[in-house]
Amino acid sequence: MPHRFSTFLATVALLGGSLAGAPPALADTVDISPPGANNWSCQPSAEHPYPVILVPGTFESMLKNWSTLSPVLAGQGYCVFALNYGTTNNIDATGPVADSAAELGSFVDAVLGATGAEKVDLVGHSQGGMMPRYYIGFLGGAKKVNHLVGIAPSNHGTEGLLVPAGDDPLLAAFDSNFLCQACSDQQAGSPFLTELNSIGDTVNGPSYTVISTKYDEVVTPYTSQFLEGRARQVTNITIQDKCALNLIEHDQAPNDPVVHRLVSHALAQDGPADPTFQPRCL
Repeated sequence: MPHRFSTFLATVALLGGSLAGAPPALADTVDISPPGANNWSCQPSAEHPYPVILVPGTFESMLKNWSTLSPVLAGQGYCVFALNYGTTNNIDATGPVADSAAELGSFVDAVLGATGAEKVDLVGHSQGGMMPRYYIGFLGGAKKVNHLVGIAPSNHGTEGLLVPAGDDPLLAAFDSNFLCQACSDQQAGSPFLTELNSIGDTVNGPSYTVISTKYDEVVTPYTSQFLEGRARQVTNITIQDKCALNLIEHDQAPNDPVVHRLVSHALAQDGPADPTFQPRCL
């Protein structure tokens, strides 16, 4: 076995991913899973009957976006899965959002087929918290999704500019909105968002929980992330209403322990998160 390939397999095992039992189309991928995710032999328990699929945000890979939340959820007994999607110019989550929603749909079907579950829970960050709404509302996903939890989701777009986080020279070398259709799709008032929200913020079936921070500097204003809907179907949470001293911003929100507690609470509910739930503020 070539050294580089054996090293890759060892890395996958170390990070908690698994190629064993994966659907053939997924087994061929070289994407690296976050710790605790993509064990295709995992069977949901009676306590956690819905597999959790983690959906990364624009410019993000599943490994970078979910390296801290994935093992938390796996440790709680969930079957956790994650994916990369919308890859253009070798950069993840930059393709047209509607196309990415179709990719998510294929991944959901693979997870349901492998686990035997009736539905999945989706947890997404930024674009990953908004894009599933297209799958749910336009591609038949309402029958297959129990709960959508969005962390700083771009539900109604941003009035600012979507730019890559960090100092990646490849990303810094171009105008992200020129080579990133997903960026254009997420601008407030875009044709894509006009279509997405033309049917309303929610559809019958799934529950929705939105977790936002008032220090979000990417999806602005942060209140544009909230969804309108009946209280029994939708809960909108501002982190600082729960933990006033929490300074978490957009990019690192999925790594925040308070966010982890809010997500865990939301997934445990029969419906959206309880708006009165108070997480520990450490």
